[in-house]
Amino acid sequence: MKCLKFGLCLVFAVFLFNSCLDDDGYSLNKAWYSIATVHPLDDSKSYWLSLDSGTSLWPVATNIPWYSPTEKQRALVVYTLLSDEFQGYDHAIKILDLKSILTKPIAENLGEANDETYGTDPVGISEMWIGDGYLNIEFEFDYGRKAVHYINLIASENTDTPNNFEFRHNAYDDEPRYRRKGIVSFDLSSVDTRGEEVELLISVNTFEGNKEYTIKYNSSNSWAVQNRNYPMESFIEIR
Repeated sequence: MKCLKFGLCLVFAVFLFNSCLDDDGYSLNKAWYSIATVHPLDDSKSYWLSLDSGTSLWPVATNIPWYSPTEKQRALVVYTLLSDEFQGYDHAIKILDLKSILTKPIAENLGEANDETYGTDPVGISEMWIGDGYLNIEFEFDYGRKAVHYINLIASENTDTPNNFEFRHNAYDDEPRYRRKGIVSFDLSSVDTRGEEVELLISVNTFEGNKEYTIKYNSSNSWAVQNRNYPMESFIEIR
């Protein structure tokens, strides 16, 4: 379980990352805010980052030397760009801050036990995109501060529709007092599209009733099919 409690103290002229990596010059007065995947190296404290677009980042300096990287961990990273094409990586960076995002595999479908285990509590979908081989969902849910909520993606029981999934939320009877936001990344490495681009269908019980979302995915080319900027938000603990 990762705590996603984000203070807004980092909002200090943060520039959102998009196509700006093409700028000719970089400045320590400019910071970029991105979602990335953490890739640990042999040294327990060494790691590099890949962005949803496939851009690779090598941290040559950091403000959080105590950070312990974990394989296949998604994260929100704030950083400054220092140079291009550094030792085989697209950019050398200085990390200003890095917060782990809830990152999970696709959960086992338990049949009749799905509702009890994974819940049927509603959510609101703010954004859904694929990046770096992950299905990323930004969502809203009601929270009462008395329970840690449970978020999962499960596959359809129907073997004839292997690309159909359900996004599940279990609030454990937590009183719906506050509307909160969260981000979760689901590892799609178990979804083999055999080199073809397919549509993933995700069913969600929303505040307005059941809805279905479709998004294109090719496991042989798992970089982002959607690219956009993500504003810094305040999150609470989920698992």
